[in-house]
Amino acid sequence: MTTRKEFDLGLEQLHNLLVDMGAFVENALSQSIKALSETDVRLAQQIVSQDVKLNQLEHDVTELGSKLIATQQPVAKDLRRILSAFKIASDLERMGDLCVNISKLVIRLEGQPLIKPLIDLPRMAEIVQTMTYEAIQSFVQENVDLAYKMASDDDQVDALCAQISRELLSMMMENPRNITQASVLNFVARHIERIGDHATNIGESVVYLVTNSRPDLNVQH
Repeated sequence: MTTRKEFDLGLEQLHNLLVDMGAFVENALSQSIKALSETDVRLAQQIVSQDVKLNQLEHDVTELGSKLIATQQPVAKDLRRILSAFKIASDLERMGDLCVNISKLVIRLEGQPLIKPLIDLPRMAEIVQTMTYEAIQSFVQENVDLAYKMASDDDQVDALCAQISRELLSMMMENPRNITQASVLNFVARHIERIGDHATNIGESVVYLVTNSRPDLNVQH
């Protein structure tokens, strides 16, 4: 049936757009942490300026999904596939915004040397990059087990974020001159944590797509 073929082709295009958005976010996060580690203001500015591309991809998802709903009138799981794609695109766009926020914090540091070597922040970012990739794969494959993995990964991220906050607070108390930069690094940790939360939201959307019920994967396990 031609219409089903058209619908499946449209879904494949939606998947590809979301894979592109996920790859964009992974790269933006990796580059923003690189900019922070190297206090590279120019790289940070580049990340900020590229955000418009992610916004365009989200727009493309909305346009394509709306067209599929209008022309194919999908029901049940097919409709959930498109609604989930809208929600996932929105989460990915927010993740991109948070990478931009990290880059803007790097710009605020104006190339000053870091008060401590970065160990846990890059670790956090790596976990969240993997979560982003696996969240999108769980959608493309409709893999509920991979979607649920987001919850335990998110717990790791939350634990690292709490640890970083404690260390930075100690540094502020030891030397008041550390306060400004320690506050900036703490904001970076919070932004990475929020990106992880959005990856977990994508996992929830996948469970909703497959089971028609939405769990809360953002609670501590």
